[in-house]
Amino acid sequence: MTRRKFIKSATLAAAASPLLTKRAQADPAAAPAKLKGNINHSVCRWCYSKIKLDDLCAAGKEMGLVAIDLLNPPEFETVKKYGLVCSMVSFPVIDGLGGIGKAFNRTEHHDKLAQAYTQRLQETADAGYERLICFSGNRAGLDDETGMKNCEAGLKRLLPLAEKLKVTLCMELLNSKRNHKDYQCDHVAWGVELVKRLSSERFKLLYDIFHMQIMDGDICGTIKENHQYFDHYHTGGVPGRNEIDDTQELHYPRIMQAILDTGYKGYVAQEFVPKRPDPMTSLRQAVQICDV
Repeated sequence: MTRRKFIKSATLAAAASPLLTKRAQADPAAAPAKLKGNINHSVCRWCYSKIKLDDLCAAGKEMGLVAIDLLNPPEFETVKKYGLVCSMVSFPVIDGLGGIGKAFNRTEHHDKLAQAYTQRLQETADAGYERLICFSGNRAGLDDETGMKNCEAGLKRLLPLAEKLKVTLCMELLNSKRNHKDYQCDHVAWGVELVKRLSSERFKLLYDIFHMQIMDGDICGTIKENHQYFDHYHTGGVPGRNEIDDTQELHYPRIMQAILDTGYKGYVAQEFVPKRPDPMTSLRQAVQICDV
């Protein structure tokens, strides 16, 4: 299941429990669970779209989350109410552009993307947040070198503002084998080369562990060798993008330790679609698994 399809036709039947609702209303700043404090835990909003944001924040705060990923500006005040932050601001959309499939690898998109991202960069900075997601777009017959040059040209228009506002544009690495067919930024090598060409502290990669296990593998080695190009991490169970427990092939405690060994101080956001009837059980377990 892809993020795009999930957002359009979510089938997750879980709803917030009365207990979560009471906690959200009675004590929005409840003390978080006792964790080791080495990982800044976050969660992607879209995976829990059937749960009210207030309830997700209340439950997340209780289990030790410090942030929520992929929020839009109207949602900022809600997370602030619970003492949380938005660890990765969601992408803007203008005339169907800006999402995963149609983005910076086409020069004909650049004018509108510049308009939309200029506003979203300002909104991100005004809220005090530091990261904004972006995408390459699908190839649609475009070769990788041309696509990279186009991304470079389009992003260069935005980087002076991003540098001024101290907001990092993070292009997400996604798999084109299972979930996002034809997506261009689908290998670490391609993304790293784009970061090198742009040569700005305000352009980095979002390293999605689920996606890159499918495309590249060698997760811990890749993190060790390329961590300077990564500014954010997402999780997910392989295969299926479900829970990160022993039902899947990755060993997340070792991966988290590899991230910590690089000196990383940013956020790790859970981005899996829970299969359990109570999705909060899965999220709480994932936080514990990643708390090394």
